[in-house]
Amino acid sequence: MKRLKILRRWFARKFGFARLVCLALLIVFAGLRVWDPPPVQELRLRTFDLFQLVDPRHKTVRPVTIVDIDDRSLARFGQWPWSRTRIADMIVNLTSNGAVVIGFDVVFSEPDRLNPELVANQMRYLDDATRTKLRELPSNDQILSEAIKGSRVVLGETGLPEVGSVLDKTLPLIGVATVGEENAEKFLFEFPGLLRNVAVIEKVAAGRGLFSIKTERDGFIRRVPMIMRAQGNIMPSLSLEILRVVTGTPTLLVRTDKTGIRAIRLKGVEIPTDKNGQLWVHYARRDPSIYVSAADVLDNTVPPSKIAGKLVLIGTSAAGLNDIKTTPVSSTMPGVEIHAQVLESVLSGAVISQPNYALGVELLAALIIGILVIIFTPNLGPVRLVIAGAMFAAILVGTSWFFYWKYRYLIDFTYPLLSTTAIYLTFIFSSFVREQRQRVQIRGIFAQYMSPVLVEQLAQSPEKVVLGGEERELTIMFSDVRGFTSISESYKHDPQGLITLMNRFLTPLTDVIIEEKGYVDKYMGDAIMAFWNAPLDDAEHQVNACEAAIQMLEKIDVVNKEREQEAAEGGHVYIPLNVGIGLNTGIGVVGNMGSDLKKNYSVLGDSVNLASRLEGQTKEYGFPIIVGSRTALAAKDKFAILELDFIMVKGKSEPEVIYAIAGREDVMQSAAFQRLRNITIEMLGCYRNRDWHGALEAIERGRRSEDADTLEKLFKLYEARIKDFKIDPPPEGWTGAFALLTK
Repeated sequence: MKRLKILRRWFARKFGFARLVCLALLIVFAGLRVWDPPPVQELRLRTFDLFQLVDPRHKTVRPVTIVDIDDRSLARFGQWPWSRTRIADMIVNLTSNGAVVIGFDVVFSEPDRLNPELVANQMRYLDDATRTKLRELPSNDQILSEAIKGSRVVLGETGLPEVGSVLDKTLPLIGVATVGEENAEKFLFEFPGLLRNVAVIEKVAAGRGLFSIKTERDGFIRRVPMIMRAQGNIMPSLSLEILRVVTGTPTLLVRTDKTGIRAIRLKGVEIPTDKNGQLWVHYARRDPSIYVSAADVLDNTVPPSKIAGKLVLIGTSAAGLNDIKTTPVSSTMPGVEIHAQVLESVLSGAVISQPNYALGVELLAALIIGILVIIFTPNLGPVRLVIAGAMFAAILVGTSWFFYWKYRYLIDFTYPLLSTTAIYLTFIFSSFVREQRQRVQIRGIFAQYMSPVLVEQLAQSPEKVVLGGEERELTIMFSDVRGFTSISESYKHDPQGLITLMNRFLTPLTDVIIEEKGYVDKYMGDAIMAFWNAPLDDAEHQVNACEAAIQMLEKIDVVNKEREQEAAEGGHVYIPLNVGIGLNTGIGVVGNMGSDLKKNYSVLGDSVNLASRLEGQTKEYGFPIIVGSRTALAAKDKFAILELDFIMVKGKSEPEVIYAIAGREDVMQSAAFQRLRNITIEMLGCYRNRDWHGALEAIERGRRSEDADTLEKLFKLYEARIKDFKIDPPPEGWTGAFALLTK
């Protein structure tokens, strides 16, 4: 106890009592932010509301139309719920007018009360003949089912706090894959129960999504869960399911990190979320122009432009149906419009997000500014103190607004401002009760957290073969089947079937090599080694090797289609065959090699080793054919050649420029390929000149180009390198060469 008092006095003398208090406040406020009690949350949320009020989303496109079950529709057709035949008529009219997808922000959880059989059983004074005729009629639910079957309809469901109906196991669940450090399921909101639609319509729908929306403590809707757990299964929201159906995405990709969920990816779309898989809705002001009355749809009097090519949501704004919500930009927004706002913002790319690292940024901002205040404020006079306080407040507010306005990131300034203000006021108070006695430096230490028998038959021209060995320029090929271990494991109880499969795909690949004047050196399991320009001369060995590589991929496609059809007919598991091919041209020693018992006409040399390494790199760069620079130079006028990288192969002292073959001359002359090649050239130029920003900008433009998906793996590879280089820059004299760490 005595030692503690002595230590405290020493700190007070050394740093000053006010600074000690402010340091303690800094720690307390950091703990408060990590704890994040409701008052702190609401202060932050109100700030984000203010941003949206000042600068809401500006509509540039209107891809959504809302069919509104409004008061006029209810007055015209009677109380809700309407007969399912009327809903079927609505679907038929919308489909005939060109609706892309129809989503329901309502649930049909019970059979139609007006089904003919129910009417026959319940109505009095009907004669037996009438009852029999009614029972012979199709149910209204079946009529709705037929209408749904003829369209693309996403049905809405809602989560329940208690276990409800048992999930129908015959209905396929949406595929969800997690990429990242954590399992996404533990971060999702969970509903023990699920209110579903009647089975006869649910089984024919194109999709099913939850329209459940969780309100904040103050009743506002700021975030909408994109994926949730219901009855133990991950299910998409209504808006996400509509996007999945539109994009034809079979599996949703959920990206996670240690803090939670970061984003959900569909084909061509990535949706940033908070750690619980919720999208911060970037609201636009209410837009009556996207509404059409359900009555007009039923009368088929809606202008075609309102429906054609639109995502159609069916919901209600009628006050009596109790689906009015409060949002940051409107106190009376129909719930269906919130789903429309989600679709609009995602499809227009105008989304806001609070990154998972936002907490770290806020804590760091509070720490840095707090320390600056602690260091400098005691040395300032009253006027300068006020100016400094205003400056820090302006920096915090301005920085937060800048991230929202420029990048649509929600970075909270209220916490660091609150923390800094508390410290600031503490110093002001301290300056009135005591004189400044000492000037103290406060240090902060921060750690920065990175080839059967190869090309032709030797019997065609045996006199030209120098069996004793010779040096000559060759083009060497290595090809290998990707993931063959998994394929072979599926044949562990059928070894004959595995041999049949190997012969089935090796035969056409070998035929292609031979037809293109190549020599098959050897088979290595599922791999083939081949070379050109030996034993016979081949003036166009590079071109022939490239043509063989393309034909090999085409042959594999044919085999895959045949196997897929056979698997479907026989009920077998189908695993596609994917081949990686490496080609390299260089000097090699070719001749009859082996032992006294057995020899083989083969080739040795660095060029062989490089071809093998290039084959191994196909999976890294996302292209099935990768070639060395001499091969590419000789084949550049007949094939679509795309430069990939400048690499240093392990075991070699000289770097090599490597290229991908993306197709034949028709592909090379296409405008889409020319654009992608130009973007790749620009990206590589910026990268090799250490212009990381320019390289990343080129990548982003590339992703917006036609057929850009073929370059996605390459783009990601360079993004990862640039990220590492930003942390650990390459040394002086760096030429852009990348050293491969493995053989």
